[in-house]
Amino acid sequence: MNKKLCIMLSTAPDNKNLDTALGIIYAAIKSNISVYLYLVDEGAACINDNRVIELSKNGLRLYVCAYGAQKKRIEPSDIASFGGLSNLSELIKVCDRFIPFG
Repeated sequence: MNKKLCIMLSTAPDNKNLDTALGIIYAAIKSNISVYLYLVDEGAACINDNRVIELSKNGLRLYVCAYGAQKKRIEPSDIASFGGLSNLSELIKVCDRFIPFG
């Protein structure tokens, strides 16, 4: 069974945390680790980053806080699951490792 990694990102796309998180995600996927990215608060805007979109098409499981998306006027999209913090809580429970960026 594959290891599972959950990353939470709460900072805006122009913050260096996005680059750091993406580096970890690329390496994890290459190592056959299942990766879940939860975007919350300012991080919800990262759903529009081309790298995030491309990764979501190549194995990244993408989640976005519906409230954060609504505040940023981000429309629901089929590249991600939109939901509440209960989604994040469940991901933390089922994953082997959790890395928050905030």
